[in-house]
Amino acid sequence: MSTIIEPFRIKTVEPIKMTTIDERTDILRAAHYNLFSIASRDVLIDLLTDSGTGAMSTKQWAAIMHGDESYAGSPSFERFQSAVQNLFPFEHIIPTHQGRAAEAILFSILGGAGKCIPSSTHFDTTRGNIEASGAEAHDLVILEGKDPQNLHPFKGNMDVEALDAFLTEHKGKVPCVMLTVTNNAGGGQPVSLQNIHATRDIAKKHGLLFIIDACRFAENAWFIKLREPGQQDRAIPDIVRDMFAGADGMTMSAKKDAFANIGGWLALNDDELAEKARTRLILTEGFPTYGGLAGRDLEAIAQGLDEIIDEDYLRYRVAVNEYIGQGFEKLGVPIVKPVGGHAVFIDARAFLPHIAPLQYPGQVLSCEMYRLAGVRACEIGTVMFSRKPDGTEVPATMDLVRLAIPRRTYTQSHADYMLEHMASIVDNKQNLHGMRITWEPPAMRHFTAKFEPLGAG
Repeated sequence: MSTIIEPFRIKTVEPIKMTTIDERTDILRAAHYNLFSIASRDVLIDLLTDSGTGAMSTKQWAAIMHGDESYAGSPSFERFQSAVQNLFPFEHIIPTHQGRAAEAILFSILGGAGKCIPSSTHFDTTRGNIEASGAEAHDLVILEGKDPQNLHPFKGNMDVEALDAFLTEHKGKVPCVMLTVTNNAGGGQPVSLQNIHATRDIAKKHGLLFIIDACRFAENAWFIKLREPGQQDRAIPDIVRDMFAGADGMTMSAKKDAFANIGGWLALNDDELAEKARTRLILTEGFPTYGGLAGRDLEAIAQGLDEIIDEDYLRYRVAVNEYIGQGFEKLGVPIVKPVGGHAVFIDARAFLPHIAPLQYPGQVLSCEMYRLAGVRACEIGTVMFSRKPDGTEVPATMDLVRLAIPRRTYTQSHADYMLEHMASIVDNKQNLHGMRITWEPPAMRHFTAKFEPLGAG
């Protein structure tokens, strides 16, 4: 559509500080060219992440006033648990302060030296928590998922044949099979219902737990409804329940498809595993009926789970990303296709072929978008994924720039502003040069690493 009508009205606004190119150039230099180090007040359009950055609804703000802050036995937990179990068929609902905390708890139990955890594509925090336990994270996405231009409708799918072979080869070393919906690191690509069930069946064949990384479950369900044969007439809640049928657990960041600013959960069916997780929860997060969250946050999540399955919203959500993606394509900017549900991913390696992967084309393009337009994006590529646990570095499968769209936050004019400035980058891209890392931490380096531009020579 040429004009996108938001299925909501705006009742509260937040001012944006307008900065100049010269000011942003100085800010970039002071931040050592790491966009995570820039103060949010110095960003015009913040697309660094869609996690916890969306706008909450009037009903969510009203629900917050119902928050009960009792240490144990809060009715807010009961409402939260009921809302989760309305969509997901799990016996044990363990709240955490965000998704990575759920991952940390899970892999502190299932991980460990010598273990292997396969998934379609692990995202950064999942991979980090697996590796922190001493285990290895393995990605087994289908071949189409590694090709930015391929139009396969479900490029987040697990390669089930490769998974079957992997589980046979690593018998005794794999505690669980994971699946990421949607596949964030692969361009926000969805997983088909058929593939979810096939992955589950392979896990069961090998006697393993099947765990879904589910933080964008509603967007994935919407793509199933749009693209998978036989699903068009089904309601989103029914598709969601079908996605999780037979799964043994899920990790969830409520900062995505629950419209919350904070929160998450680990859900399990196994009583013994859940008891171990709750013991760990008490040590690291809090009592099992709040898990590091205030009662008001539990209420906001419960309400958000009701709102996220609204089809008018999901239709609008996908239309926004398609509009931006089509705008980039008109400018000749290569993107990951089809456009995903929560973000538009620019193929920085194809856009800047004169910059070698180990000179971080995604980081270069992200910095230039901030310098020229004040838009903060996120590199998803060689900076984030190339360094191995032994310290070696090889180019990532793709070098992408993710423009993650916060939910219900920006309008079409913000998108048009960004596209206008992207045209200038297209005209001057040959003048961009690579970067090198001058300092990095031992893990999760993309959050705090320091960079400097390489000279024109």
